[in-house]
Amino acid sequence: MGCAPISASRRLLLGAPALVLAARIARAQDAPERRALRLAVGGKTTLYHLPLTLAEQLGYFSDEGLEVELKDHAGGGLAEHALLQGQADLVAGGFEHVVFLRGRQVNCRAFVSLGRVPQTVFGVSARALPDFHHVSQLRGRRIGISSPGSSTHWFATMLLARGGVAPGEVEFVNLGTTTAVVGAVREGRIDALSSVDPAVSLLEFRSELRVLWDTRSLRGTKEAYGGPMPGGCLYAPQDFIVRYPRTTQALTNAVVRALKWLQTAGPSDIVHAVPEAYMYGDRAVYLAALEKVRGAFSPDGLASEDGVLTALRVIARYGALKAPLPPIAPGSTYTNDFARRAKLRYQV
Repeated sequence: MGCAPISASRRLLLGAPALVLAARIARAQDAPERRALRLAVGGKTTLYHLPLTLAEQLGYFSDEGLEVELKDHAGGGLAEHALLQGQADLVAGGFEHVVFLRGRQVNCRAFVSLGRVPQTVFGVSARALPDFHHVSQLRGRRIGISSPGSSTHWFATMLLARGGVAPGEVEFVNLGTTTAVVGAVREGRIDALSSVDPAVSLLEFRSELRVLWDTRSLRGTKEAYGGPMPGGCLYAPQDFIVRYPRTTQALTNAVVRALKWLQTAGPSDIVHAVPEAYMYGDRAVYLAALEKVRGAFSPDGLASEDGVLTALRVIARYGALKAPLPPIAPGSTYTNDFARRAKLRYQV
């Protein structure tokens, strides 16, 4: 006696568990190899790292299956140190850190860009130096930076060198990136400043800081560096990227998604997404500063090859903070593979 034929609806029901299992296997294959990560950040509350704040606050890291601890440090130099000491898995900081590390035979690579310009500003106190006209006037003066070995430190030394002033002829004062920067200028504890927003704008909008070099725009960056220059990025040891490719991709996905959100976000969106404490007590200045630097953020997380070449050229000319660097292959400092996939996924 023959078996009764199985109806189409029954076949669907019998196949449902297999479909669910297949979906679970697919998710497991795409899941990051590591869920919990320690990400060292040199100035978590700055506009420089706004894409990370958004990825955290909007839940994009968790959507990718990640638990990312943003470990705040006073500057990029200290964030880099945390990585080298095994206190962090990866770093958010200026691209020049990758170049410096490569020069010291530390095999790190950038894999997603936060900014397409450095966003660093150098200015002098309007009260301390009202008649400023040349860098040579900074000899013997106190210059505020975020921390030793940071992008703000290197930017200041480069500009001083152009004016014939050696690093040892000034006193660098470590201020971090918070409201301590504003207080140091207002209280006369420093004469010049190398820093980022929103602290710079809080001083600039009140005419307390005379800006001399400004890399918050493409034009200002070209004037300072002679060409395009990368800004912030996520970088990690090459071993991390090779060992945890799905984790690296998940991080990149979250950042690129945040960059895309930022392109169309209005003031009210920002106010709801960014913690009030990050605005340093002046929401209006924070939003105005953000509008000024919108063009500074990467639209898609991709690094510019021309920018990388500029970074290598400028660093080779003016040197690193500790010792001259050997020749470095541009391709060894970054990869765009992860950002390209994220860009395709989110149609940036």
